Amino acid sequence: MKSLKLEHSLANDIRSGKKTSTWRLFDDKDLSVDDRVILIDKVDPQHRDTWIAFGEVTIDRVVEKHLGEVGKEDYEGHDMHESPEEMLNSFRRYYGAHVTFKTPVKIIHFTFYPYKDEPTTMPNISDETTVRAGNVKLYTDGGSRGNPGPSASGFVLFDSTGGVLVDKGVYLGITTNNQAEYTALKLGLEEAKAFGARNVEVFMDSLLVVNQMKGIFKVKNRDLWPINEAIKNLTKQFKSVKFTHIPRELNKAADAAVNRALDMHIGDGDERNVV
Repeated sequence: MKSLKLEHSLANDIRSGKKTSTWRLFDDKDLSVDDRVILIDKVDPQHRDTWIAFGEVTIDRVVEKHLGEVGKEDYEGHDMHESPEEMLNSFRRYYGAHVTFKTPVKIIHFTFYPYKDEPTTMPNISDETTVRAGNVKLYTDGGSRGNPGPSASGFVLFDSTGGVLVDKGVYLGITTNNQAEYTALKLGLEEAKAFGARNVEVFMDSLLVVNQMKGIFKVKNRDLWPINEAIKNLTKQFKSVKFTHIPRELNKAADAAVNRALDMHIGDGDERNVV
């Protein structure tokens, strides 16, 4: 599922029903009709732990035109600019001086669906209320072509409906397989936190990492102590994190993300050579 990160004032306008549309000049999300999008309130833009996923929208209508063609009819559900020049200057302050009246704009009309447990007031938000995206499933994998050797981490994050939120592979350079496995877990949990997840089900084919995170196995490799401790601290920021070991054939999406990242940096490789 796609997401939009919003300034706190805009998020409050959507909560109150004041705004039912948004204008985007460079739509990197490729938003279109019938898309369902998670809205994230950047309460304090400098501190991600204050960000809240406060609801979702369904996109009902999309209008595309040049800024110079925008008329009064396009302001439905949006603040009216005092003049075309004021509109242009406001976009230049946000996007840069290269914006002109010829710049395309997407006017996106939506229906807002707030999360039921959204806090009514924003000040002094506790850790318990900073996560609002609900339940997610996280599949992670790490691979090394050598061990140690060129390595990558991969993770795929699914929302509660089974939709893919993130599918990502990250090249790490020369590391061990276990370091790549742990890094994948850390990166995936950080992404789940950014989406506002409360409950995370983690699925990995590394029995070692799963049992170490459960406390069944001790972490004997001193090189893994720092990242193991960092992940333990990260899990405390969720309501719950559950670890499940799965066979490799059930972890193909995360495994594919690992191999994509490796292939991009060191060329095509035999998947069987990834530890």
